[in-house]
Amino acid sequence: MKKFNFLILLLLVFRFTQPAQVQSQKLGAEEKKAVVEAAVTVLQKQYVFPATAKKMAGLIRKNLKAGKYAVIDDPQAFAAKLTEDLRSISRDRHLGVRFAPERILEIRTPDPAKKKAAEEFQKKASRMENYGFQEVRLLEGNVGYLRFNHFDAAPESFPVAVGAMAFLANCDALIVDLRRNGGGNPEMIQLLSSYFFSGEPRHLNSFYYRLGEKTEQYWTLPYVPGTKLAETDLYILTSGFTFSGAEEFTYNLKNMKRATIVGETTGGGAHPVRMEILNDHFAIAVPYARAVNPISQTNWEGTGVEPDVKVPADQALDKAHELALEKKAAIEKDPRIQAAYRWALEGFQARLNPVTVADEVLKAYAGGYGLRKITFENGALYYQRGDGPRMKMLPMRADMFRFAEAEYFRLKIVRRDGQVTGIEVHYEDGSTDASSRDE
Repeated sequence: MKKFNFLILLLLVFRFTQPAQVQSQKLGAEEKKAVVEAAVTVLQKQYVFPATAKKMAGLIRKNLKAGKYAVIDDPQAFAAKLTEDLRSISRDRHLGVRFAPERILEIRTPDPAKKKAAEEFQKKASRMENYGFQEVRLLEGNVGYLRFNHFDAAPESFPVAVGAMAFLANCDALIVDLRRNGGGNPEMIQLLSSYFFSGEPRHLNSFYYRLGEKTEQYWTLPYVPGTKLAETDLYILTSGFTFSGAEEFTYNLKNMKRATIVGETTGGGAHPVRMEILNDHFAIAVPYARAVNPISQTNWEGTGVEPDVKVPADQALDKAHELALEKKAAIEKDPRIQAAYRWALEGFQARLNPVTVADEVLKAYAGGYGLRKITFENGALYYQRGDGPRMKMLPMRADMFRFAEAEYFRLKIVRRDGQVTGIEVHYEDGSTDASSRDE
């Protein structure tokens, strides 16, 4: 299934590598007619929905006959207009005509040296992007975070995926960030999805191909290297940029009730594409298959995947993290572990909703507390124990403070009869340490 990744590369090449001297050439009426008829033939033979193909063919033929393309003599503008007309009926963002004479020439008369150079470049580019995997880490409360920007097809990408999942094997919840993911390889989707299910293989998705009227199914793998996260709470972050294969991953897990989707509605592209040459100058990206979900019996084409929790994309990570911590704290039976989740949740919410404390209140806290001292400088308090590091006190509320450098403890101001009498150091494990204020 590597053709999906290659097609993405082809479309990018078609779009961005047009030589200036060819772009300036004028289009004649005969070439426009030939391109329209060639596009009609391809659509009627291959486009995934025959009835829609018939309507699109009728429209561009009608527009050609009516002279709507007669005033367009720029090839780029002609390709853009055909794409606009085709999409006005199909609403299919995968479908499009491209002016790509240089690339078409390379395909028809391949140069082995250039082909090898292109393959080497692609390998290096993929490696420099770490095969799409951009970030893997643990957030507060043992919540894992995984961000990757495409589902890579290169053989070298699969060990990277396995390594990322190995790092996350012990997390209590996992956030998968697909907000910048534009799609990619179905086999990578299959591998990563398989980590989230145990037992018998589960049917993830199918692709129906119009040519030959055949269907190809994708199931979870019975074995994956490392530990499965079949019982781990899963959250997927989406945006309007989330597209194609990233939508498939999201749609599959949502329908299987395996993940909570947080963010924005996705882009709405569910049809794999292939490139077909129309003549020496033009090619068309034609969707030749469609995804068929075994549960919904349909897909996300044109509609996108609706999130379970709708928030702007730039707020999705914070919201998913908060949801994960709230759920773990609510269901945890061991009071010590529950306290750890609540500690992480309180710290997270404090960062999300910073508190401002008046200077006169802060100044009243400054002073010595045995081995500890608090100083007020430039509108903020600073804490130091003995010769230890001096750390800024960040208010969680008027009498409770946290530290960016040390999340495992917090400082509470103790008052009696309106007077500051001491401090309590609260630790993540539930223990406390008190110091009276110096006389």
